[in-house]
Amino acid sequence: MQIQDLPFPDPGVPDARSGPRFLWWLFRNQLGGQLKSLAWGLLHFASVSALPFCVGLAVQAVVDRSGTRLALAGGLLALCCAGNALGDTFLHRAAVTNWITAAARVQQLLARKAALLGSALTRRVAAGEVVAVSTGDVEKIGWFVEALSRFTAAALTIVLVCVSLVVYEPALGVVVAVGLPVLALAVLPLLPRATRRADVQREKAGRATELASDTVAGLRVLRGIGGEELFLDRYRSASQEVRHAAVRSARMWSLISAIQVLLPGLLLIAVVWYGVRLAHDGRIGVGELVTVYSSVMILTYPLRHFEEIAMAYSFSRPSAKRAARVLSLERATDTTGSRAGAVPSGDLYDPATGLLAPAGRLTAVVCGDPDAAGRLAERLGGHASEKGTSALLGGVALDELPLDSARTAVLVQDKDPVLLSGTLRELLDVPASGAVGAEDALAAAQCGDVLAALVQGSLGAEDPMDARITERGRSLSGGQRQRLALARSLITDPQVLVLDEPTSAVDSHTEARIAEGVRKLRTGRTTVVFTSSPLLLDRADRIVFLHDGEVAAVGAHRELLHSEPRYRAVVTRETDEETAAHRDEARDRTLDDDALGDDDVLHRLEEIEETA
Repeated sequence: MQIQDLPFPDPGVPDARSGPRFLWWLFRNQLGGQLKSLAWGLLHFASVSALPFCVGLAVQAVVDRSGTRLALAGGLLALCCAGNALGDTFLHRAAVTNWITAAARVQQLLARKAALLGSALTRRVAAGEVVAVSTGDVEKIGWFVEALSRFTAAALTIVLVCVSLVVYEPALGVVVAVGLPVLALAVLPLLPRATRRADVQREKAGRATELASDTVAGLRVLRGIGGEELFLDRYRSASQEVRHAAVRSARMWSLISAIQVLLPGLLLIAVVWYGVRLAHDGRIGVGELVTVYSSVMILTYPLRHFEEIAMAYSFSRPSAKRAARVLSLERATDTTGSRAGAVPSGDLYDPATGLLAPAGRLTAVVCGDPDAAGRLAERLGGHASEKGTSALLGGVALDELPLDSARTAVLVQDKDPVLLSGTLRELLDVPASGAVGAEDALAAAQCGDVLAALVQGSLGAEDPMDARITERGRSLSGGQRQRLALARSLITDPQVLVLDEPTSAVDSHTEARIAEGVRKLRTGRTTVVFTSSPLLLDRADRIVFLHDGEVAAVGAHRELLHSEPRYRAVVTRETDEETAAHRDEARDRTLDDDALGDDDVLHRLEEIEETA
């Protein structure tokens, strides 16, 4: 896989059982690139390590006054330099390719998981953690995956050089062969502590990222309630904790680096001291001493890769653990679907609550618990409940449908729909049946003033469809964002449309027009609206009132106002005392006036309810 071939046609199914397993899965899935990196790394390190032999051969040729051997040494030196340049160039290319392709694979996996889970993702994992995984953690994971092949090449080179030195000059070669493993393993006792400190730093940095993400997302609300400084102080405190943790981690890694410099220096001193004694006794030549000394000095370069792989693993392990946690999340329903064929049609039914939304009608759902309403909306969209129950469409469980089919049949717009940056035309360019045009959808959602505001706020845009929308529509009011999101949902024209509080930020006059517009545009289509607004409820074909997770009453708005006190309390925002007082007043007035007919009694009850 080359960089120009990205993205992957299929990033694969990751092994997300743990962080190390996920790292190993990534390594195996780009084995070809790793073998290229290993081959070029061996050429590079071997060429660098062969330079001392060439230099020693040249020095000995000068001592022996041999022109032939000197020319041979020069040729070998030129060959090693060419191999070094070639190997270093293509090693860098292969390493960068491995890094980018590994990071791209992780990003594709995260994007696919986000699309699969939908709104359930941020309810199961903090939004800041998702941001941390998809940004900084991706780079660290890619770093370890690509560094593994370079470390392997460096380790093999060190083994080859040690064997060669033992064969070339056994007396000094044995000293080097014994000393180099000590150098490589000397820092192992320090690695657990360094790893723990790196984990603490990454954990604190992740929490700071989550806090920053949540603060930015709610900045407008924080400013409205005067809580901006409070959250900024919390972020300052969190960032200082990250700084202290980073300093403690850097101290440990600096100690490891110092040891990596000190011990090779001591080995060089030992080799020179012992080699000078051997040369003085005539047991080795000057060229051999230069060769061994130069080899030890050169080997400090591949030895540095032992420190790098330890750092890369220490930093990537918590990152891989977080990525594996996100990738291990599963949709509570069958993602591939056990039923193929046409998308079913008919009534929408939720077995967990007993909610029934008849096909082709506008059903309003009133629920006093907003969280319960959100979970019900998710189930109607194809996500199974904690007990494993799923909504039925035409008698077919949505979790038995392929994910694409379930989303084609049912579209759920949650309370806080996201508007991506771009033009209005791009925002409304969504998969749709084609039966509803952009103009009709915008009109039904009462977006006339929104279009005017977009044109006024965009320089050089005469057509509202070409007007720019900032990220998340931050330049628009809450009501304007809601109406644009509603228009986008109406354009798709799904078989079943589920709207969760679609007009909570809209004034009453606009809300009444939206209710009428949605009713007309969705004629013949199944629509479910979660709301407690009397304006929407009065225009619904059927109202379902939920209490304690079950259907408590079904009927028309005015009928339920008269017959269901709990419904009236939710819709009119009555307190329990007010509800009891109105009920007692209605009973007393009815009992005290036996001469009144049924119509008069009903009239008085209506007066009481309107007063409430």
